[in-house]
Amino acid sequence: MRARFFLVLFAAIATAYARPALLEHVSLQWRSTSELRLGVVQMSQAHIQFLAFQDIRSDKELIGENVEDSKPKPVTTSEDVGAFVGTHIRELFDHAGLKTVDSDGDVTIKGEITQFYVRESSTYNSEVGVRVTVADRAGKTLWSGLASGDAERFGRSYKLENYYEVLSDAIVNTVSSMLDNAQFQSALSGH
Repeated sequence: MRARFFLVLFAAIATAYARPALLEHVSLQWRSTSELRLGVVQMSQAHIQFLAFQDIRSDKELIGENVEDSKPKPVTTSEDVGAFVGTHIRELFDHAGLKTVDSDGDVTIKGEITQFYVRESSTYNSEVGVRVTVADRAGKTLWSGLASGDAERFGRSYKLENYYEVLSDAIVNTVSSMLDNAQFQSALSGH
């Protein structure tokens, strides 16, 4: 009886160590390791209001996968990716010295998340894509386009911390690309 108990215990331990737990329904966390690149940004003095960002990806839970083995291991979240991306884009605008407001903005920014994904093979590769629209007080579109950013890093296999870092860095790079666009800068000024 005792031998059978130890055999079952050994089998359970071996199984637990053989397969890492899947990264499913994880909370989203901000872990940027990149700096915002401002280039020659002419800071708008307009008050910028952010509207809620929407996640329009077909699979709203899937945010990445490890493809090192023959059977990919997913990374999923139950959280609102649109809210996460929109919140951090606004924080990065604040960090860049732009004036964001909760209401009554001179211009409004809304976004649709088209890409928010990490593909892990020998490195972690992330891509974030946001369809952005800047409008004036009357609702007239001043600028609309796709802003995107990516990031890459090395790390230990299938580690949540690395997924957080490359997704956060891709958001930073997305904002850097937005602020480097002359037409986007002009739209922020209300032109």
